[in-house]
Amino acid sequence: MANKTPANGAVKKYVKTGIIAAIVVVVAALGIWVISAVRGNSGGASVEEAIETVSTDAATGAELRMAVIRMDAIQTQADVLKDLTAQRQKYENELRDELESRQKELESEKAEIEKSQDVLSRDALQRRIVDYQNRVNELQRDLTERAQSIEISFQNALNKIQKEHLDPVIEGIIAKKNLSLVIDGRFARIGSNAENLDITEEVISALNKKVSNIKMDTPQGF
Repeated sequence: MANKTPANGAVKKYVKTGIIAAIVVVVAALGIWVISAVRGNSGGASVEEAIETVSTDAATGAELRMAVIRMDAIQTQADVLKDLTAQRQKYENELRDELESRQKELESEKAEIEKSQDVLSRDALQRRIVDYQNRVNELQRDLTERAQSIEISFQNALNKIQKEHLDPVIEGIIAKKNLSLVIDGRFARIGSNAENLDITEEVISALNKKVSNIKMDTPQGF
């Protein structure tokens, strides 16, 4: 009977972490890839050799027309991205509801096994414990795969929004304002006298006019 409590604990733990597990795995994998890529490029040309063909020309302050875009604000305020986030939340809520239901079934089965331990033979009891453990593992596997599928569908829709709508809007604004440089405002410090520097609201307004919603592909298992 010692094997049952850790298994059920794993199910409870998944309630808190299962929905975002796929993101953690992807970020970790990307981090490893970046490290290996950097290491793989070691031992090449020196810095001086690498930049010997780079010119000494550079833009001067008088020629620069700059702007700042706060991408975090676009993600939370643009209509299409708010709608997309709501779609993902709907699937995640459905997954959580199913988890709670199936977890209750497993807890009920666990209680039945505990009651029958003095009635069943040792072999019969062991078979029920193994079957219970298999069901716990199957639940974890199913939920993980479906959580990953939600994230994949979300990211695919996000990439579509950026490629087909957000990037063209930003490029159009850059051309209209004749901008030389646009930077992410999350990493910028803006003074009070920087008039017309932040174009975030203009980007959001233009994006809202271009598109208001994009439907996520139905994740696998839904």
